[in-house]
Amino acid sequence: MEIIRKEPFQPDYTNILKVLYNERPGYLPLYEHHIDAPFISKVLGREVSAEGRKGDDLVEHYRTVIGFWRDHTYDAFDYEAAICEIFPGHGAILGGEGPIQSRADFEKYPFDELPGIFWDTYTPHLEAIRKALPEGMKAYGGCGYGIFESAQDLVGYTSLCMMQYDDPELFADLFRRIGDLYETLWSEMVKRYSDIFVFFRMGDDLGFRTNTLLDPQVLREHVVPQYRRVISLVHGAGRKFLMHSCGCIFSLMDDLIAAGIDAKHSNEDQIAPFSRWIDDYSERIGLFGGFDMNELILNPYDYVYRKVLEEGTEFRAKARGYGLGSGNSIPEYASVEGFEAMVDAVKEIRRREK
Repeated sequence: MEIIRKEPFQPDYTNILKVLYNERPGYLPLYEHHIDAPFISKVLGREVSAEGRKGDDLVEHYRTVIGFWRDHTYDAFDYEAAICEIFPGHGAILGGEGPIQSRADFEKYPFDELPGIFWDTYTPHLEAIRKALPEGMKAYGGCGYGIFESAQDLVGYTSLCMMQYDDPELFADLFRRIGDLYETLWSEMVKRYSDIFVFFRMGDDLGFRTNTLLDPQVLREHVVPQYRRVISLVHGAGRKFLMHSCGCIFSLMDDLIAAGIDAKHSNEDQIAPFSRWIDDYSERIGLFGGFDMNELILNPYDYVYRKVLEEGTEFRAKARGYGLGSGNSIPEYASVEGFEAMVDAVKEIRRREK
C-alpha cells in the first residue's frame, strides 16, 4: 500500500467553482452531495450532531463538521435547509399518502405559513455556518429537496401518479404552487446568504435505474418550468447552479441543460458508466461524481485507491469541468477505508500534477 504523506491543506472555494463554469480547476476538487453526521462521528470517534444545539454550541458543531471536510481536502461542504422536513404532514416521500389527496386538501394546506416556519427553523444554522467558515471555504447547497420530491412528500408517489389522470388540473396547480413556494424561499436564500455559498444546488431525484419516475413529457411540462424559476433567480444574482438527480434521466438532460443548469451530479454504474456522462455532456456542463457508492463501500482500501487513481486521472483528462466524488453521498454505513482511499487517491492525483 502506498503511503500518502499528509500535508497542510488550504481550501480554495474558487477551485471547485471552476467546475460550474465548465473550466479545468487548478487541482482536482473533491465533491460530495452529503456526508452523514453519523459517518463523521464514526471517523472522529465522537458524536457529531446538531440536535439540541444553539448559539455558540451550534457554531462549534459546524466548526467540527466543516473541519472534517477541510481536513479531508474539500474546498467546500454541503448544507441544505430541507424544505420537505418543515412541511406539516411530512413523510410521504418515504412512502404512503401525504396530506394533499384532493382539491379541498390543497386549498386548506398552509402554504402561506411555510416561509415563516422555514426561516425560523434554518436561520440559526445558516448564521452559525457564517461564523464557522474558515478562510478559503464556503458551503454549497441552499434550499434542500426539489420540486418533484416536494410533490411526492405532499401527495405520495402512488397518489401523485393517479392524480395526473384523475384530477389533471389539481396536478398542474400543485406543481405551480410548489414552484411559487420555491421561488419565495430561494429568492430570500440568495439575497440573505450568497456570501456563504460558493454555488447553489437543488437535489431532486427524478428517476430510477431504467427510466424517469413520471413520463418525461410530464416532467417537461410540470417540473422543468419550476426549475427554470429557481435557476433564473440564481443566475440573476450572478451565481451558478448544480442539479443533483439520481436515476436514469438521460431523456431529460437536454431539457435540464436548456433550463440553465451549470453542472450535474449523481451516477450509478448499473445505469451507465461515468464515461458516458463525460462523452455526452462535458462540452456543455460541469460534472461531479464518478464512483459508484457500491465500489467505495464493498471493496478494500487498495482496490478503491487504485480504481480512483486510475479512473479519476482519466476523468480529469477527458472532462473540462470535473470534481471527483461518490456517485451519490457518504452514508452512515459507508466504509471508512473506502472513503479514505478515495481521498488519498485524489491527493496523489494532485501530487502527480505538481
